[in-house]
Amino acid sequence: MSDMQPGGRQRFVGLFRNWTSLAGVVMILGSFFAFVLLFIIDLLAHSSNPYVGILTYLVAPAFTGLGVAIIVAGIVWRRFRHGPSAERLPAIQIDLGRARDRRMLAFFLGASAVFMVATAVLSYQTYHFTESVVFCGQACHVVMEPERVTYMRGSHARVACVECHIGPGADWYVKSKLSGMYQVYATAMDKFPRPIPTPIENLRPAKDTCEQCHWPARFVGNLDRTYEYFLADETNTPYTVRMTMHVGGSDPAHGPVTGIHWHVNPGNRVEYIATDETRQVIPWVRMTGPDGKVTEFRSPDFTDDIGDYEIRTMDCMDCHNRPAHRYEAPSDAVNSAIALGRIDRALPNVKAKAIEVLTAEYASVAEAMEKIGAGLAEAYPNDPRGSGATEALRTIYRNNFFPEMKATWKVYPDNIGHRDWPGCFRCHDGKHVAADGKTTIKANDCNACHTILTQGSGDALKMLTPEGQEFKHPGGDYEGLCNDCHDGTM
Repeated sequence: MSDMQPGGRQRFVGLFRNWTSLAGVVMILGSFFAFVLLFIIDLLAHSSNPYVGILTYLVAPAFTGLGVAIIVAGIVWRRFRHGPSAERLPAIQIDLGRARDRRMLAFFLGASAVFMVATAVLSYQTYHFTESVVFCGQACHVVMEPERVTYMRGSHARVACVECHIGPGADWYVKSKLSGMYQVYATAMDKFPRPIPTPIENLRPAKDTCEQCHWPARFVGNLDRTYEYFLADETNTPYTVRMTMHVGGSDPAHGPVTGIHWHVNPGNRVEYIATDETRQVIPWVRMTGPDGKVTEFRSPDFTDDIGDYEIRTMDCMDCHNRPAHRYEAPSDAVNSAIALGRIDRALPNVKAKAIEVLTAEYASVAEAMEKIGAGLAEAYPNDPRGSGATEALRTIYRNNFFPEMKATWKVYPDNIGHRDWPGCFRCHDGKHVAADGKTTIKANDCNACHTILTQGSGDALKMLTPEGQEFKHPGGDYEGLCNDCHDGTM
């Protein structure tokens, strides 16, 4: 009980009165100031940032703990230095008439002011840094390298990561804080999966992200698109397809509700069940029309109770699922490189050889760079055109293959289109049947979403038919789905 008496309190205060403990007090004040500043910034920001939450609720309190430790260290040192008499030492006395005291006071006050200003500036700058692409993509270099590289090459490269991945409101605020803290832990303890799985379970809905910039009700109409392919034969035969894409629109006030964007018309509600984690297998679809009529479509082998599954409402991300982090399939990347002249089409079998060396298994990027060069040098010895192809393929590999994270096109389905992945055919395979026998749009009804204007090579491209042509498969007629054969390497 003696410590609670006035004399005990005075002895404790005597131990506390030293320059080291006072520095600890300044540290505590600075950390509290940083906490308040970061809290206000985070509170007023247009979107929550989980890393600011880590700074606010973990880092700032950690500096408070450090300040307490410095105070204790000052007390212990004072006791150790002066022994039992330390408790009876007088309080710190500053005599401004002495030059030494003036210097010490000036240094202490100056250092404290600098520390407080630095705390404010660094806290504010840290907040902005945690919202930057550099932080999101490079702070966790191995983990986020694939996402950073594909993002920088994508059409959303000027959209900050936090705009899509972090949302406003109390619900998303808590989610983002928990997610951010776990990400730091997973990175530090090497607990993160390779590759990073998708779709991201806690990604905000499209109406909260995409629709902040894109206007889904806008009538787009038809778009003219030309796709240049090269066959994997000796002469790398070109095969071009030019088509009109029936994008349409979703608002009758701006145009007819037709085309691909019919799916997001507010008057139509499309719901579905996916039985796999990547949402590539969709055996059940329910469509509610503007008149309230409900039609359910099922695959023949799906007889389960729909109450056992999550029913999702279709939105932009169900088709545009790779808007910012798209991994080019080897065939697409090589076709583009040949079309742009980065790979000389005159090199015999260069399309097939390029895909062969790109898709081989490599343990690291360095090994890939070496073996891609060796493979092309062996195929085209002493041919300078082979050197140009080598550099083009190395660039393609660095931009789309990340062996350390096991990230390639193979693990990230792209649902736009239907060639290398099921995409549209997840629902429109002609096998989803309603109770009245009606089916969804069949896979072979090519002109429902696009009209082929011309196709082939040479003189065939002069046959431009606005009314559309039946698709001619370069390898002959085929009745199955495109992705039955195409896997990104053809």
